[in-house]
Amino acid sequence: MLDMRCIDELKPEELRGKRVLVRAGLDLPVDEKGEVTDMFRLKKALPTLHFLSQAGAKVIILTKIGRNASDTNEPVARALRRHMNVTYVPDIFGHLVTSAIATMRDGEFLLLENLQQDPGEIANDPDFCKKVAALGDIYVNDGFPSAHRESAGMVGVPKMMPSYAGLQFRDEVAELSKALSPTHPAFAIIGGAKFETKVPIITLLLEKYDHTFVTGALANDVFKAQGLPVGRSLVSKELPDEAVIGHARFIAPTDVTAERSDGHAFVKRPHEVGVDDKIVDIGPDTVALLAPHIERAQFILWNGPTGLYEAGYTSYTHALAELIAHRVQAGAHVVIGGGDTIAALEGSGISDDSLGFLSTGGGAMMEFLVKGTLPGIEALG
Repeated sequence: MLDMRCIDELKPEELRGKRVLVRAGLDLPVDEKGEVTDMFRLKKALPTLHFLSQAGAKVIILTKIGRNASDTNEPVARALRRHMNVTYVPDIFGHLVTSAIATMRDGEFLLLENLQQDPGEIANDPDFCKKVAALGDIYVNDGFPSAHRESAGMVGVPKMMPSYAGLQFRDEVAELSKALSPTHPAFAIIGGAKFETKVPIITLLLEKYDHTFVTGALANDVFKAQGLPVGRSLVSKELPDEAVIGHARFIAPTDVTAERSDGHAFVKRPHEVGVDDKIVDIGPDTVALLAPHIERAQFILWNGPTGLYEAGYTSYTHALAELIAHRVQAGAHVVIGGGDTIAALEGSGISDDSLGFLSTGGGAMMEFLVKGTLPGIEALG
């Protein structure tokens, strides 16, 4: 594994009474009512937070949320309170923050405001980094979903103080490192959109895995590149070339679920897709095609649902998840990541523990697989 220290290498007496800044991965989805709709990342953050609290550290939680500077951590605070007694201060600096930290007792939790409310976070401004670092004695990075960003909280602050990986961050790096050298037979599933951005990862998977299945909107690009009709389906600006779609290890769907403009959906062969059709998922024959590959695989990597899950097309994603759960039970190693993938699996009835390692990373996961490291990791070295 890459050269970085994990926080559990410290003894409790080295943590007791220390102000520990934890850059957590609590960028949670929030609905129009301001309530968190998915607790996956929060649950993954809890082991590190509880470990520090039990060691007697004063745990100061730093995170970002949303894409707008006005987005607030208030919904995160409400969600965290289901699992711990946490004080929320809607600011990053100032009198309220310094007072709250000064009165913290050993083992207590404090959540500060969305780091991105200060432009210094995204800009990795040195003065902002110094001000954040001054709030604590030790830094812990447990925010793997943002580890591919060169923000202050990811790369600037850890360079200014004793820094460690959190438990989830450590596990992410360990599991994704295994995915770079998979046990064979190895099978990869890659979905999403924008083929031009996925070429590096698909090229890598074709080289390292016995077979790679391309699904989601990426499959539409494959069909179009093959001269097949795609109707109203989402397609990328750039299409895959023959080096990809003609590769011996490349697999594309053999049937699709196509939705007409009236909302009715039908399973069709790719060449049967009409002008009024929008491809929204794979079909049962594709699941049957993939089943033997999954059943033989000793290592499975999956990023991206098979269909437009937001519109309710999850049945084939769930079907693959059931096949994969059986392989986990039989001893295969499985790594699944991407926010959309995890969200699409929510209603499958399959427990997280049955699906192998579930990564909190989306873009970070993909970038790590391509580059073998990330800025957030390098900052801990």
